[in-house]
Amino acid sequence: MSNVIELTKQLISCPSLTPDDAGCQAILIERLKPLGFECESFSHEGVSNLWARLGKTSPLFVFAGHTDVVPTGPEADWASNPFMPDVRSGYLYGRGASDMKGGIAAMVIACEQFLKETPHFKGSLAFLITSDEEGPAIHGTKKMIEVLDKRNEKINYCLVGEPSSEHVIGDQIRVGRRGSLHGKLVVHGKQGHVAHPHLAKNPIHLTMLALHELTQIEWDKGNETFPPTTFQITNIHGGTGATNVIPGHLEILFNFRFSTAITPEKLQEWTEKIFHQHGLNFDIEWRTSAFPFFTSQGRLVKATQEAIKEVTQLETRLSTGGGTSDGRFIAPTGAEVVELGVSHATAHQIDESVNIENLNRLVDVYQLILKKLL
Repeated sequence: MSNVIELTKQLISCPSLTPDDAGCQAILIERLKPLGFECESFSHEGVSNLWARLGKTSPLFVFAGHTDVVPTGPEADWASNPFMPDVRSGYLYGRGASDMKGGIAAMVIACEQFLKETPHFKGSLAFLITSDEEGPAIHGTKKMIEVLDKRNEKINYCLVGEPSSEHVIGDQIRVGRRGSLHGKLVVHGKQGHVAHPHLAKNPIHLTMLALHELTQIEWDKGNETFPPTTFQITNIHGGTGATNVIPGHLEILFNFRFSTAITPEKLQEWTEKIFHQHGLNFDIEWRTSAFPFFTSQGRLVKATQEAIKEVTQLETRLSTGGGTSDGRFIAPTGAEVVELGVSHATAHQIDESVNIENLNRLVDVYQLILKKLL
């Protein structure tokens, strides 16, 4: 097995369910310290964060990622133990293989190879690693950006190792992400007996037309950098559990993934207007967990495109799709941010895996990006 596969296997063996790092960052420190990195560990509310930096000058190039993983689901459904890495038919299986322990391992090995070939380079190299990306993401990268800001450590280029590719390494990269707006709606009715509906007020019936209208709206058309805004209902709950009781309340969770073509304030106003038009008695809570960001064509995007082309012969596609990432905390600092990693095809799934050949190629792409920028 190559160095990147061996390191990925070490990381997968750590059952690092959010926010437990489970020893992953200690493994990374053991690899980075001999290279000359100054490694600092930070703990915030049970979250482990690592800031490792080599060099004191600019430009500062940062590899960013997370060691935490989502729950495995029923382990009996896995072909092999999710925390006992297994190689089968050219793939490495285990929780986090794709999202994103393979990417972190590729970053470290790429740095080792880069520094061996280029011991004297321009600027600084750093790693920003957290154990709180899959969870609330409050005490992870977001907190570390506050720390770096207070110390006046400015990131110039940031490569996030999320599984951004679709099928093979570099067929697409993320140069931005949509925003995410969550809504929690409670519709108030009147509880009663199903045999006497005229004495009750069923909030489920009252809300159905409004929900249907929301699912049919074209919120915007997107723009040259973002796809159109989408609306999805994620949870509906009402009733007492009895089959003969009309519920008094209905709770609905929903989410907007929004582009720069619309604001969260406009989405809130539009949505609440529809609920009022349908005569609903409701309370609603809003939470914006991410704002859209976009990295225009700059040195990092150009270097990434060129490196992918040289290693894979692919013309990469620039994308702003997918879910949220910690890039949303880094981009507002003014840093150029690009997300490049392995395929996202099995992320969060049973039998999560990474193609071994692709992971080896990712190391080569990362190393070449460093050569082009530093």
